[in-house]
Amino acid sequence: MQRRFPVHSLRTYAVLVLTFAMLAMPAYAAQKIKNITVSGAERVEPSTILSYLDVKVGDAMTQGALDRGLKSLFSTGLFADVTLRQDKSTLVVEVKENPVINQIAFEGNDKIEDTELLAEIQLRPRQVFTRTKVQSDASRLYQVYRRSGRFSVDIEPKVIRLEQNRINLVFEINEGDITHVESIRFVGNKHFSDSSLRSEVSTKETAWYKFISSDDRYDPDRLAFDQELLRRFYLKEGYADFRILSAVAELSKDQDSFFITFTVEEGERYKFGEIKIDSRLRNFDPSVLNEHLIMQPGDWYNTDRVQGVVSRLTDALGDLQYAFVNVRPDTDRKRDEQVVDLTFIIDPTPRVFVERIDVNGNVRTLDKVVRREMLLVEGDPFNKSKLARSEQRIGNLNFFENITVDIKPGSAPDKTIVDIDVAEKSTGELSVGAGFSTNDGPLADFSIRERNFLGKGQNVLLGATIAGQRTEFNLGFTEPRFLDRDVSAGIDLFHSTRDFQSQRSYDQKRTGAGFRLGYPLSERWRQTLRLRAERNDITDVQSDASRFIRDQAGQRDTFAISQRSVYDSRDSTVFPTTGWMYWFDTELAGLGGDAKYVSGKTGARYYYPIFDQVIFNLLGEVAGIAAYGDANVAINERFYLGGTSLRGFERAGVGPRDGITEDSLGGNYFYRSSAELSFPIGLPEELGILGHTFTDVGSLFELDDTGSEIQDESSVRISVGAGISWRSPFGPLRVDFAVPLADEEFDQTESFRFNFGTRF
Repeated sequence: MQRRFPVHSLRTYAVLVLTFAMLAMPAYAAQKIKNITVSGAERVEPSTILSYLDVKVGDAMTQGALDRGLKSLFSTGLFADVTLRQDKSTLVVEVKENPVINQIAFEGNDKIEDTELLAEIQLRPRQVFTRTKVQSDASRLYQVYRRSGRFSVDIEPKVIRLEQNRINLVFEINEGDITHVESIRFVGNKHFSDSSLRSEVSTKETAWYKFISSDDRYDPDRLAFDQELLRRFYLKEGYADFRILSAVAELSKDQDSFFITFTVEEGERYKFGEIKIDSRLRNFDPSVLNEHLIMQPGDWYNTDRVQGVVSRLTDALGDLQYAFVNVRPDTDRKRDEQVVDLTFIIDPTPRVFVERIDVNGNVRTLDKVVRREMLLVEGDPFNKSKLARSEQRIGNLNFFENITVDIKPGSAPDKTIVDIDVAEKSTGELSVGAGFSTNDGPLADFSIRERNFLGKGQNVLLGATIAGQRTEFNLGFTEPRFLDRDVSAGIDLFHSTRDFQSQRSYDQKRTGAGFRLGYPLSERWRQTLRLRAERNDITDVQSDASRFIRDQAGQRDTFAISQRSVYDSRDSTVFPTTGWMYWFDTELAGLGGDAKYVSGKTGARYYYPIFDQVIFNLLGEVAGIAAYGDANVAINERFYLGGTSLRGFERAGVGPRDGITEDSLGGNYFYRSSAELSFPIGLPEELGILGHTFTDVGSLFELDDTGSEIQDESSVRISVGAGISWRSPFGPLRVDFAVPLADEEFDQTESFRFNFGTRF
């Protein structure tokens, strides 16, 4: 039977089908892009824009495609505005290009140079200008000024439009004043006062005298470092539970100063409990290391002492061939008893031998010059103390700017490689010394010296002193390893003429030669033997000169043998900071010629670091000379004191003198001492500028000659003074000002002295 549908049902069905067809039509009948046009382009080629568009001819012109193309063009940063629209089957791309930067300038910056600011920003001339990049560069400039302590700085970028869609970008800067730290406060501290804790942090409160320092400027990195300094301080004092709850830096409303507040929780103070060494080395008795435990149970807990023991144990094990040993402190904190049990764990490692020594970075200096300073050679058992001493010996050569000695694993677990990296520096020296006295006026010293001749470590010196009252010429050569042994050999030739008319009423000529031979007595003891032959000629003696000088007129030949023994434990021969230096000199004349005397001199110098860069230096020296047979000690053989040897007095300004002619006669005996304190004066350490205060004490006395006109007092002379030194790029420079506190009426004084030099 044929079934019929109602008319209204057919109509409903037709409407539904038509509705679904109309809804589905865009998905199936989207118009294809037949053409793409670009408008508004000035510098950028249309083909380039089409390559960035990410939509091409033949693609369906859907909203998703248009959105994708829009994002692609904006992401290039080339355009300030982009519009995509459909014109039938054509896609129209309308762009507005970003301008190009013609020039970048800074205005108002006095404290920071343009070049430094330009290096911090990313934008450059001929680049495309975007607001995002400008904002980013302005933020970077703010950071630059805030690092220098200027938090009130105001930076406003401005655009000056030019033709052809170009601009000039100008950063107008109001630098403002330096924002200082007005106050540093602590909350929660019960056992230490605010002033004690302020001395432990690197940030300081501002004061009028801190204009040469930047410690009173706020720096977020420094604030983080200060938190670590506080933590170290409390752990050093035994507060093992110490915590910093917060560290807040508040800027005042006028942006003129910072207020820093540290909130701390000190906790209880702990003592050391059980202390032991847990060695995991095979066949090793840890009891031999007990002497390096510098703390005892019951002592206050101190992390600095713990690290000190770790270093001592590591060094001691390094001397026992354990080059790569690892010592770990393990702590067990017992809060109920308020003690910390401490165990030093020594991880297992084999004994090692030196497999190879590599020297790197020496371009001019021969390898053997470095290797001969090593106290270790290939095949030796590794020894850390000898390695450290070797590094110091290489540094004492003064041939290298930097020295790095590293130990690396060798080809087997029981072998190590010693790697020495050096950076050479100029070893030629052109030095000029100058001084000023109230009688003689200015004088100058000039010398040329090469301390590493031909890269062999040989020392060649050509020196001259040219002044109105003195002329000297010196030529010296030293071979530090004569016959490839630890023996130094050298020869000296000298000639000098000196005008002593104002001091002693005569002129002196000295011509001679000497031969030196030095060798070690031990690692720190060294002895040098010397043969010397010279001719002294006392000439142009004034008619009204002292009779003691007139008697000395004429030639006098000297043939002498001498020795010098030196003990040196200083950490550096160039700029020592700790250690001793002791010397003992003797000389015998009479192997021929006219002079017959025996002389001796001994002294010591001690360096002690009081604080970082604060060095105390103490010197003491005594000397004497005596003739034998029928001879007397001649005027050219006597000692003289003053100048650099006793500051505050001119050269030869102290000692026996003819009371009538005021001629200096020299003396047979002298003693002197000096105490000096060297310290930084607040300038950056890399500048190498130090201040000095000193006290010099000494006396020179006694002659073979006698007479009522001789003024000879063995009384002590004392002077005090201050100076400043600078390790300048041209060499060391020092200026001293000294004032005598105790002197004799016949002494000759001076207050100002300086010297400087340069290197090439």
